[in-house]
Amino acid sequence: MSRIDKSSIFAVAALLMIFSAMNSYAVVASAEGACDVGADIALEVGDYATAIELHQRLLRSERNNGIAHYHLGFAYGMAGLTAEEIGEYRTAIGLGFKKWDLFLNLGLAYADHHEPERAIAALETAVSLGPDHAETHFNLAVVYERENRLDEALQEIITSLVLDPRNSDALNTDATICARMGNVSFARAIWMQLLRQEPDYAPARTNLALLNQSCGGACGSHTFYYPRQMSIQNRSGGEE
Repeated sequence: MSRIDKSSIFAVAALLMIFSAMNSYAVVASAEGACDVGADIALEVGDYATAIELHQRLLRSERNNGIAHYHLGFAYGMAGLTAEEIGEYRTAIGLGFKKWDLFLNLGLAYADHHEPERAIAALETAVSLGPDHAETHFNLAVVYERENRLDEALQEIITSLVLDPRNSDALNTDATICARMGNVSFARAIWMQLLRQEPDYAPARTNLALLNQSCGGACGSHTFYYPRQMSIQNRSGGEE
């Protein structure tokens, strides 16, 4: 799962599979195990309290069910219980459940929990397991930038943009990194391009104004605005 949208936990294909399975099966199966249909539907519709209760019930009889621990962790995270979320992800990993989206969510949870080094380690694993997923590179770039690892941040955001060239948040982060590295003209060009393609994108307008008002012809380590996508937009729940 990667939290791309809080209201869209599973991909459409996975959701159709769940509903079609309801008539004859009590579980949703994957290569790593099986999870309760009702628990996952509760997760899909945003009923996190029920999702937590049903996953906990399943795990009382199937303690070694890695996918159920993963889904329970995701439900905890969506309910704002980050420490519990991390614990369930770590349990799932210990049971051998290792997918790119699990490590992406673990990294995001560590970032939310203000543990940047652990966040970076988890996100680097997500990148290695899912190199073709733009969100893994994007989120790793965000954490690198926050930790002032700007060269690494730039490399990851460029990779993210190769995979998803029109992602506004990635373009905005790219400009932020460039501005902090002193490449003001390139940062300005990116923000102007963003506003041409998306005139209502507030972060680019804010950052361009900050650049013009505060930085002038040179910009050092300036704090720019970008939306906090890590706990809002970049956790999803698809099975691949």
